[in-house]
Amino acid sequence: MKSLAWTPGGALRTLAFLLLGASALLHGAAQAQSVKLAGMLGNKALLIVDGGAPKTVAPGETHQGVKVVSTAGDQAVVELSGKRHALRVGEAPVSSGAGGGAGTQSGQGNKIVLMAGSNGHFMTSGQINGKTTQFLVDTGASVISMSAADADRMGVDYKAGRTVQLSTANGTTVGWQVNLGSVRVGDVEVFNVPAVVASRDMPFVLLGNSFLTRFQMNRTNEEMVLTRRF
Repeated sequence: MKSLAWTPGGALRTLAFLLLGASALLHGAAQAQSVKLAGMLGNKALLIVDGGAPKTVAPGETHQGVKVVSTAGDQAVVELSGKRHALRVGEAPVSSGAGGGAGTQSGQGNKIVLMAGSNGHFMTSGQINGKTTQFLVDTGASVISMSAADADRMGVDYKAGRTVQLSTANGTTVGWQVNLGSVRVGDVEVFNVPAVVASRDMPFVLLGNSFLTRFQMNRTNEEMVLTRRF
């Protein structure tokens, strides 16, 4: 068994805070729409759309243009303006339409534009192997990192990968090295991306340098722009 040092740049130390802290609602342009998962009532999602009153919405139902596709635990997958987003209780809202806000992303062919959330972290929805997930950008993580539960949900055959020991802030745990078929953020898709799957739970999928180093990164205040390298 190979030993692999896994140091996610301090992001994991703030995950508990991110889950418990209430994020500010988005205030984009007049045509932008935001949605936040405020809680779960059974299999129903408690949604806050555009800062309105919380509304329980069951899978298959639509509220103010936001359709709940599925729910599981403290997560819900919603469809907003034709795109699917993975929401988790306590996370920053996601938005679509004109303008942008905390935790939003947009893709422009070979460019990804991210805006920091109210907590200073860059979070964005995306896809792994075509399955929607929520990313936390972590420039200190050498590769994309996720829990076994997230890997199972996205159909990643991690147990066929190489077994490794992961050194984390909470001690050593077992993990697997894998290659992801595709990773997509906005309109930008990258193929054959190295990743690590950890046997323990993780609140987010860490978007590490196996994805980020394929881009030129520029940050100005609360905006991060990733431009694909050629």
